[in-house]
Amino acid sequence: MGEKSLQKRKYILETARKVFMEKGYKEVTMKDIVEACDISRGGLYLYFGSTAEIFMEVLKMETQEADDVFSDNITEDATAADILMLFLKEQKKELLAKKGNLAVATYEFFFSGEVPKKDNILKKQFDSAVIIIEKLIEAGVDNGEFICEDCRATARNIMFVLEGLKISAQTVGITPETVDEELMYILRGLVVEE
Repeated sequence: MGEKSLQKRKYILETARKVFMEKGYKEVTMKDIVEACDISRGGLYLYFGSTAEIFMEVLKMETQEADDVFSDNITEDATAADILMLFLKEQKKELLAKKGNLAVATYEFFFSGEVPKKDNILKKQFDSAVIIIEKLIEAGVDNGEFICEDCRATARNIMFVLEGLKISAQTVGITPETVDEELMYILRGLVVEE
């Protein structure tokens, strides 16, 4: 794909992301994306064959952007605790964002049954985050920052709590104080008392 085609594809994905944020997943049609992008239907089909395909690419783009923001904020001298706190701080920002997130669209997409099990990007993201958090906790245990008997189970628990908070944020609502309380509860189990 040439540079112009790559730019057009990126434009379609960025525009489609806004449409999905506004309407969710199940209400979006290829016509909605065509109109938002101000391109022909054939022009859209040159790049993507369905809203499901577009949404999968939007999710991949979101993941990469989040990874970049996280990586860019890690300093060379950051400790395991610093990195874990940065991760949780980024999660809190995402949880409390009223607009500009794909949470509802993402859940609609995965409940739609259109995603083959092998392409479950949410599961891949969850599993990847568990591994990263586990390694952070292990590093913190090794250098005396954390105490933890089962790093894998603790990492999984952190991710389950975050996932529950994401759903709560979209359904019953949560406050910054609630997020802080839940995150502090997790951290109290890891921090070495002096």
